[in-house]
Amino acid sequence: MKVIGLMSGTSADGIDAALVEVEGNPQKLSWEVLAFVEIPYPKAVRQSILELCDARTGSVDAICSMNVALGEWFADAALAVCDAANVSPEEVDAIGSHGQTIHHLPHATLAGGKSVRSTLQIGDPAVIAERTGMATVSDFRTRDMAVGGQGAPLVPLVDFMLFRSQDVGRVLLNIGGIANLTVLPKGGQIEDVFAFDTGPGNMVIDGVVHAVTQGAMTFDLDGKLARQGVPVEGILKKYMEHPFFKQAPPKSTGREMFGRSLVEEWVRLSDSAEDLVATATAWTAQSIADALARFVAPVCTVDELVVSGGGAKNPVLMASLSDALGLRVMTSDDLGLQSEAKEAVAFALLAHETLNGRPGNVPRVTGASRPVVLGSITPGRAPIQI
Repeated sequence: MKVIGLMSGTSADGIDAALVEVEGNPQKLSWEVLAFVEIPYPKAVRQSILELCDARTGSVDAICSMNVALGEWFADAALAVCDAANVSPEEVDAIGSHGQTIHHLPHATLAGGKSVRSTLQIGDPAVIAERTGMATVSDFRTRDMAVGGQGAPLVPLVDFMLFRSQDVGRVLLNIGGIANLTVLPKGGQIEDVFAFDTGPGNMVIDGVVHAVTQGAMTFDLDGKLARQGVPVEGILKKYMEHPFFKQAPPKSTGREMFGRSLVEEWVRLSDSAEDLVATATAWTAQSIADALARFVAPVCTVDELVVSGGGAKNPVLMASLSDALGLRVMTSDDLGLQSEAKEAVAFALLAHETLNGRPGNVPRVTGASRPVVLGSITPGRAPIQI
């Protein structure tokens, strides 16, 4: 099958699209990335998305209309990756679209007289399917939550399929807006895999950069600001006491916990922009190191840390991780998968599992009561060939 994976993360800076040719099953998989493209959002679109993620600025009508608008953006990205691969849309079997997370509430709360876990990803799959003609798998997280899971992380099955090893124990670390890791014990099976969100990835760094530059910058390119500053130990010590870090897995988080409100706290803590960015960068690195020491090292020997996502491009963050962990740190590029493309590839492979009727969640990871087939399928203009 040829499947497109579409991903827009919590940083909301654009859409990653990967066209993947895939055959087989989780135990024996053949795959090849035929093309990968990144489609950045215009500044106004990104700002609108971020406003929707904040209860103080989001509104029902804005969410409703942006759901359709992002469907158009995702469809454009799918067609763009076809062009990049010189593959016609008619040759593509399906799309796996993660959508854009607007809100994620993984813990049970009361609503309408019922105990519920909930999450919302927008980017209308009907629009994607209609514009591209391709069957579209979407809403990957909700089925896991329906059986008691947190709906995240969802990449661990893909990490197992692509990166398990008989020779070394690996941790796959994705640093997007939120950082999450997957532990692949040496010679392990899917039942041995565990994973969780560690906390902030680029989210606080990006938010602080945007605030201290009055919007002139949206991220710390090559870690330049962090390199000019010095982490403020008092701030680090205080925020390393954040209760999320002590919470045992399964656990997941998002902008609700590490978004705008927290950034607004940070920018009042120092007059030095460079020191604030350096501190936010060090906080991300230390929180990841803490998660590994607290929850991974006691149960599994780790030989390699394999980093993907936007954080892999930040040399200051990568150096801080290497210093804090004392183990080999590499990127997924070193194992044959472009780090920026990893999550888009993951949702192409998860869509492949869905279309073949196989579960895509790992209950040990999400806390779900059982394995389930993920997502909803919106048909394209032609029957799906499986």
